[in-house]
Amino acid sequence: NVKLDNKLKNRQFKKESTDKKHRKEQKKLRAAIKDAVLKTPLPLERYKKRPEDEEEEEFVESLPMDMMEEDDLEQIKAMAQKASFLTRDLSSSGPVHAKKRKGEQQGPESYEKMPRKMQLTEEKEVIHLLPIKDKIRGLIPQSMEKPEDEAVPGPALTPQEQLKLRTQKLTNRKLRIASLGSDILSDPTTNIKKLKELRAMLMETDPYVAVTVRKLVMVSLMEVFKDIVPSYRIRPLTETEKASKVKKETQQLREFEEGLVSQYKFYLENLEQTVKDWKQKKRKRSEAVSLQSYRGLAEVAIRCICELLVALPHFNFHNNIIVTVVPLMNDPVKRVSDMCCEAVKKLLKQDKQGHASLGTVKVISGLVKSRNYDVRPELLKVLLCLRIKEVEVKKDTDDTAPKKKFMNYKDKKKNLSRMQRKWKKAEEKLEKELLEAEASESKDKKLKLHTETLNIVFLIYFRILKKAQKSILLPSVLEGLAKFAHLINLEFFDDLLNVLQHLIQSGDLTYRESLHCIQTAFNILSGQGDVLNIDPLNFYSHLYKTLLKLNAGASNDDISIVLRCLDVMLTKRRKQVTLQRALAFVKRLSTLSLHTLPNATVGILASNRTLMHTFPKCDILLDNEAQGSGVFLPELDEPEYCNPQNTALWELHTLKRHYHPVVRRFATHLCAGAPSEGSGALIVQLDTLVCLCSRASVACVRPRVTHVPNCARESCNQTIILNHENQPQTIIPPPPNFTVGTAFGQVAFSWQLPNPDSNLTARW
Repeated sequence: NVKLDNKLKNRQFKKESTDKKHRKEQKKLRAAIKDAVLKTPLPLERYKKRPEDEEEEEFVESLPMDMMEEDDLEQIKAMAQKASFLTRDLSSSGPVHAKKRKGEQQGPESYEKMPRKMQLTEEKEVIHLLPIKDKIRGLIPQSMEKPEDEAVPGPALTPQEQLKLRTQKLTNRKLRIASLGSDILSDPTTNIKKLKELRAMLMETDPYVAVTVRKLVMVSLMEVFKDIVPSYRIRPLTETEKASKVKKETQQLREFEEGLVSQYKFYLENLEQTVKDWKQKKRKRSEAVSLQSYRGLAEVAIRCICELLVALPHFNFHNNIIVTVVPLMNDPVKRVSDMCCEAVKKLLKQDKQGHASLGTVKVISGLVKSRNYDVRPELLKVLLCLRIKEVEVKKDTDDTAPKKKFMNYKDKKKNLSRMQRKWKKAEEKLEKELLEAEASESKDKKLKLHTETLNIVFLIYFRILKKAQKSILLPSVLEGLAKFAHLINLEFFDDLLNVLQHLIQSGDLTYRESLHCIQTAFNILSGQGDVLNIDPLNFYSHLYKTLLKLNAGASNDDISIVLRCLDVMLTKRRKQVTLQRALAFVKRLSTLSLHTLPNATVGILASNRTLMHTFPKCDILLDNEAQGSGVFLPELDEPEYCNPQNTALWELHTLKRHYHPVVRRFATHLCAGAPSEGSGALIVQLDTLVCLCSRASVACVRPRVTHVPNCARESCNQTIILNHENQPQTIIPPPPNFTVGTAFGQVAFSWQLPNPDSNLTARW
């Protein structure tokens, strides 16, 4: 808009200049005509005139100009433009009717108005001098080649002197940055103009300190904006508001807000341009910053943008920041992409209203579609941080009924008395205040935003499931569906279950991807899908078949997903699960516990304990004398037909001799029938662990000590943190007589159990 306004003003100014010039030329032309008609040139020689000639000449001179015809007037004007030797200056020796060249200048004014045409590529730099005015040739342009600087070279600085000079310059710049920042923070309303001065230091040209100063200014401006930006969005003033008279304080506040928004915009543009120059590998005209240094500048600029993205989600230009940051999440430079991903995760986790989440998800959706699903998986893993617990569902008839309207003045006057109108007015005022206190409008708005955000998320997932099933994004899609499956619309359940079943049967999925498919399917069936009459037998069979793929030769990171699947498949759906199926899974899990790492083994045993409490008839597996029809078939992959009631949990006797003390304790506890109290019950610490594992939230029981002494063995009273994927889950007090020590880079701890005969030590 500013450019268009400037163009319009330039056109108007040009038109006014042309009209003014035309008027001057007409004025000169009228003067020339008047001189040509009225002035009588002196003859070169005297001669006597005849009487009739004198009378005719007097008659012509006495004719008024307004009585002349148009043709005669035009002819006279043409004659005036081509002055004859009678009207021209006789002192000039130039040709009378010489044609003027097209490019010849008429005077100093026209010469100044002529645009200078500079050559794009000059071999030698030329200095344009003032022109020379000649009576014959007119204005003659003058120029000369720029002489080379032959300055006398001074003494070369040693490296120590260069370092000292750079340190001195850098110190001066730092003091200047600190002074400007301090002034702005002390009184932002008054010193808002100093923001421009501080921002001007982003164009530092001294090659000694240019890179460092620009980085310092970027970070300083970021911190200044984070401190002085108000907690509301600043909107532009309307024409009516600008024309109205306001108080001095209000006008000062308006000027502050206008200057703040303007400088913030320019600052963001500088950061964005720095990143673009690095991406496009452009070399600036100024050699103050080398091309190699642009990467460091760009990383600092990206860090500042990410900080502003998280710190100022309510302020102006936040959507522009999102548009800048989201494409950088897919950057090939891992450091840049990780930085942007972490910033977006923080933004989504702290977004309470949903505006920032909606804008981010829209940009991610557009980026994934424009890149034809060829993006990094981390781009979709960010969506798992969305804080969406509930969405807007179809409302009942009570909710869709029109709200109660207040009576207007005519109805009150017609139907109510004066006293009743007074009471009615007070009642309506109270109801309005109660509605404002409930904040139902903001809650509905929040639900609407969350619903729209989740619809876009599911659109991304469904597009990938439909068009890019073999892409690297599939694990992230399945993981996201597993998390938000309970919020999917009921209309999509049937199609989605068919797609998941097709993916599992195709055999192209990895172990973790198939687990996510199973988890998604059962999350659907455990939420709104519990009204559907569907028996997911294929999913039970697939999990039962693939359980034995976990082993100690590989990392047991998938054990947490397995425990969550078991919880949602067996524990939460206990009424739909048959006893045969529950017995088969208990037996298969006991077999699996023999060849997994200790942390996974404890999680599996804890899950078995939960199943034995959920299905009490599973205790027949602890009796080796029980008899049934058929023979147990461990190689059969169908849990319903493998006859698990004809076997026993002999694996527990093997686990009772395990090298890990916690595994031994769990095995002993299960052999006793998993009692909740008595001699076979677990100690308090392990019982807490079982509760965590039963909720499938912990798959690692490796304790971590907050402090490790340097001595070989020393008493420690610190708390133990049960940890899974380096995230603290719960804190429990240490057992009695707890000691910890270090040796050869390992940590050893031991404690005295209630049974004085067993002193257990575990090494990690």
